Amino acid sequence: MNPRPLLSSLLLGAVTITCSQFGEKGESRKLPSGRSYLATTVVERAPFASAAGSGFDAERVWSGHDDWEPAVGADPSSSFVYQLTTRYSGPAACQSCPFPVIVFRASADGGGTWGPDRFFPLTRKPQNDPQIEVATDGTIYAAWLDDYRPGVKFIKSADHGVTWSEPIAFTGKGKKPSWSDRPILAISPDGRDVYVAFNASDSWVAASHDYGLSFAPAVKTSNDTRYWFHSAGAVAPDGDVWFATADYSQDYSGDSHIGVLKSSDSGATWTHVRLDTSSEMPDCPWAAGCYFGFFGPSVGLAVDLVGTVIVAYHAGGTPGAPQPMYVRTSTDGGATWSARREMSVPDPAVHNGFPALGAGGAGDFRLVWQDTRGGGTAS
Repeated sequence: MNPRPLLSSLLLGAVTITCSQFGEKGESRKLPSGRSYLATTVVERAPFASAAGSGFDAERVWSGHDDWEPAVGADPSSSFVYQLTTRYSGPAACQSCPFPVIVFRASADGGGTWGPDRFFPLTRKPQNDPQIEVATDGTIYAAWLDDYRPGVKFIKSADHGVTWSEPIAFTGKGKKPSWSDRPILAISPDGRDVYVAFNASDSWVAASHDYGLSFAPAVKTSNDTRYWFHSAGAVAPDGDVWFATADYSQDYSGDSHIGVLKSSDSGATWTHVRLDTSSEMPDCPWAAGCYFGFFGPSVGLAVDLVGTVIVAYHAGGTPGAPQPMYVRTSTDGGATWSARREMSVPDPAVHNGFPALGAGGAGDFRLVWQDTRGGGTAS
């Protein structure tokens, strides 16, 4: 869940949450904004066809409810496509189930038509941060955040999302760590190897090698006072596992670091390489509910069919200034990396953020991100 720093205390309704109520590093300073914009959203401009994207289908709204953080997975062996979203409004999952909630839907014809919305397993906890992957046999793997405690959970489905396995939790009461935040899911093509990266201030990764039926204890991959995030993951053709990382001070002040995690022994041990450093991110006082830290660097990552690794990230050299978007690649398993190459428009007033990467054949990569090149704060 995109966290919000808590420096002393935060008033939520009539409840004040203070640092003394939390016992583990980082947790006391990280809370979600939980802000819904459904009632205050105004459509300033209708979508229009892109001349550069004539091959795309027409844009269609999913629900009309307040949906955030969509995730999509495509079955490589059929025409099934799946979507997840974090929903803040609409019908409740149950009489006492809170919002937000994770909603799932499936399409059997490549997204032409969609089946009904289905709720994820009911837990009576706020749900966030959906992740979805599909193996070559059509099995769906998914992870999400079930509040901070018990935290990250994992499930799978072999019948196109009609039924799901019992959720597996990696943190919670009586476990180490006891809470978790922001899962990132990566699987081998056949689904045998499943990796879930998450943070509990430190960086952790849990691994399964029996198609997600069970997981070994999570491995801590950092040992400092930083707050870590993972934002993308992939399993390379040779079995190496990669996760993109960004780490911050506990209140987001000062420099942040962009890097990659790699394991060559099925997740037993991990190495981290820092690829870049960014000056303090810009603030966003012009947007209601936007907290300091929202524009902190995030990292996209993908691996192609011959093992080339590419990362995309935004980073700045001036504290508080908008950050350009860069890419770097490695063709030797991360031993060396190319110099960073700017992908954004060369305008120091344009904000860039939230990159996502996909890989196809050898050397075939696709990058998307958000920016404000239209002027103002519209993206």
